[in-house]
Amino acid sequence: MLKDQVLKALAAARNKSLSGQELASTFAVSRTAIWKAIKQLESEGIAIEAEAGKGYRLAPYALTPYDLQLPQGVQTFFYGSIDSTNTQAKRLLAEGLQGEAVIVADEQTAGRGRCGRDFYSPKHTGVYFSYIFHPEKTLADAVRITTAAAVSVVRAIEKISAQKPLIKWVNDVYLGDKKICGILSEAVSDFESGTVESVIVGIGINWTTRDFPAALQTTAASLCDESVSRASLLQAVAEELIAVAHDMQNPAIMADYRAHSMVLGKAVKFFHNEKMFEGTAIGIEENGALTVQTDSGLQSLHSGEITLRL
Repeated sequence: MLKDQVLKALAAARNKSLSGQELASTFAVSRTAIWKAIKQLESEGIAIEAEAGKGYRLAPYALTPYDLQLPQGVQTFFYGSIDSTNTQAKRLLAEGLQGEAVIVADEQTAGRGRCGRDFYSPKHTGVYFSYIFHPEKTLADAVRITTAAAVSVVRAIEKISAQKPLIKWVNDVYLGDKKICGILSEAVSDFESGTVESVIVGIGINWTTRDFPAALQTTAASLCDESVSRASLLQAVAEELIAVAHDMQNPAIMADYRAHSMVLGKAVKFFHNEKMFEGTAIGIEENGALTVQTDSGLQSLHSGEITLRL
């Protein structure tokens, strides 16, 4: 379709304007046809800037399906606005989606975080995507993707910027003392065989978000690195995530996870069996469990949340 050809041309010419006449000549259509294609793209959530005398170009914060260069066989789905990329991933699987896929949204109207929380996902300012893959492993083996996903985010950020993010157990990514990224992993299991049919990993990163809701203003922050484009952040994180998902037993993953931990050696508190405990985080096991030294002995946390004691 013409709109797809126009979008691909704009994506290839990032930061450069293409005139309506130039596009019309390239695709042997009228300038009116180009204008209609631009309007159609905008209606689908693609941010396009038009400047008199220069033409059209993608907005600096725009994301397109052509921004992702993924391994062969990984499908890409792009949405201008959607309730949740994880929810859409489940819908696609229910409709019979085969193989691996990355689902990207410019904004989420009902973004989901861990423990039933919402994830604030305004348009143009964050990277929101889900990755579907099929590990064919037991649920216990697949759980490791939670820690591996956090590693993929810090690796990607360090690869494309000078920032030094840290991981708060289990898989929140922080800059300083504020959260910039949340990760929600969900499994679709075959209960008869005890294996995981599909895993959905949802990642939400605050790229330039500043106007957080009041409840988040003291705890959330953004990457806000002018050297990092939204498109390059999406590509880098998706690339790293796909790599670790296919190599989850690599010991370097847990080594990186421990090296980026912001909780080891720190005083923490947590709830277990509806009782609050306090202690010191002293280790992270190979399966991602957190070992905490409490007054009553060692506790191994496999799920849940901890709070750093100040």
